[in-house]
Amino acid sequence: MTTNPPLNFTHTVTERFLRYVVIDTQSDPASATCPSSEKQKDLGRLLASELREMGLSDAHLDEHGYVYATIPANTDKRVPVICFCSHMDTSPDCTGANVKPQIVRNYSGGDIVLPSDPTQVIRAADHPALADQIGSDIVTTDGTTLLGADNKAGIAEIMDATLFMLRNPHIKHGTIRILFTPDEEIGRGVDKVDLKKLGADFAYTIDGETAGNIEDETFWRQHPSRICQRQDGARDQDRRGDRRTPAKDELLAGNHRRPTGLSAPGRHIRRAGDDNARVDRARFCRIRVEGKGSAA
Repeated sequence: MTTNPPLNFTHTVTERFLRYVVIDTQSDPASATCPSSEKQKDLGRLLASELREMGLSDAHLDEHGYVYATIPANTDKRVPVICFCSHMDTSPDCTGANVKPQIVRNYSGGDIVLPSDPTQVIRAADHPALADQIGSDIVTTDGTTLLGADNKAGIAEIMDATLFMLRNPHIKHGTIRILFTPDEEIGRGVDKVDLKKLGADFAYTIDGETAGNIEDETFWRQHPSRICQRQDGARDQDRRGDRRTPAKDELLAGNHRRPTGLSAPGRHIRRAGDDNARVDRARFCRIRVEGKGSAA
């Protein structure tokens, strides 16, 4: 009987997260460029460099602000190519400059007053999930900026997981693609993804809040102007530059069922005005894997 060697790894996710959040990557909805702000490439260049230092020789930042890299397969089994992805930009609704992350050590419960603006309080009554973090360290902003955990927490998790897999080659896996995108916060995160280069059968977005949740969604951006009907009866106009409407909020033509977002190759679903709309899984389907995190 073969026994695997013990796992030998010191996690770097918190240290990485604290470094990434201080880089201003705020996207700009008024810009027509990709990325919408050049400063998003500052984080992209750092991530590509760190991935190359880990040994991923193909890691690079392209002209549109996307970071690609590959963890080579270490098994002979034929398995699908998967992708782990996260977005680098932060919301245009609040400044991402001069972020000063704070660590609440060994959280004991109760409200968290943000130090640079005591009027900003994370109230336990409003955030019952805080009760699950008692005894943990919690990272917050200082109250004057956003933190950027959406989605630099996901980026830090992917980077840490990449290093973990590379340092523990006895854990067998197929080819894994890494993708970091710009402009998700303004609804343009996949506009310039090179799907042929990515070459993934399935893509998992590491972005969420609650431990143990997996969320599947489908987004449509094939047409610059599309009317869809939501389950609440309202009608939305999806225009280029507007945030995309999740298909989970749509009524599909004819059967009024939600698409799962997880489809077998070639599966067809129907939407208003297009009875043969094929789901391109790598572009229009994503799974949000929501893991327990310390970022607030």
